[in-house]
Amino acid sequence: MTQTVANKIVTRIYGWGRGAVFSGADFADIAGTTTVNSALRRLVSDGTIGRVFAGIYDYPRYSELLEQTLGPDPYKVAQALARKFGWEIRPNRASALNLMGVSTQVPAQIFLVSDGPSRRYEYGNMQLTFQHVATKEMKFKYDESAIIVHGLKSLRPDQVDEKVIHKIRDWLPPSKRSKVLRDTKTVTAWVHDAIRKICAEDTE
Repeated sequence: MTQTVANKIVTRIYGWGRGAVFSGADFADIAGTTTVNSALRRLVSDGTIGRVFAGIYDYPRYSELLEQTLGPDPYKVAQALARKFGWEIRPNRASALNLMGVSTQVPAQIFLVSDGPSRRYEYGNMQLTFQHVATKEMKFKYDESAIIVHGLKSLRPDQVDEKVIHKIRDWLPPSKRSKVLRDTKTVTAWVHDAIRKICAEDTE
């Protein structure tokens, strides 16, 4: 029976594709926790999947150019943790700016806000920091709204120039602009003024 469980788990992982990051919680519908964890440990042992850190695994990407496996996308690691613990999370500070292309630096630390406890995880040369915030700061209907708001709040108002506005506008799909504008109407005034400029193509 355990082998059947392992086969089901592998089929799901292959369906997600290389670069997927997951925990035992993502297979709770297949079998119980003990059986799933046993199957995952065996898959790590035979080299099918990698272990990022305790309880979190990945289906490693492979670089033909570098001829080696690549580390997991830190945002996917964060999302796997959020699914495991039932957290709502959003990129914060420079991490939000990086995700939107405003900052092009490759960060060694990823900051996220969460409605769960404040925690820090380290693996390889990467550090994930989750900062607990009030639930009201998480309650946006669209992920893009939260990313933009938290990214802008990491800057001073005078730093939000036309270059920043255009970078975020290019990142935000046109189909989401009017929705994000409505979704953020109660945020700090200067932040919403910036969002109004970002979404201007849909409001003129």
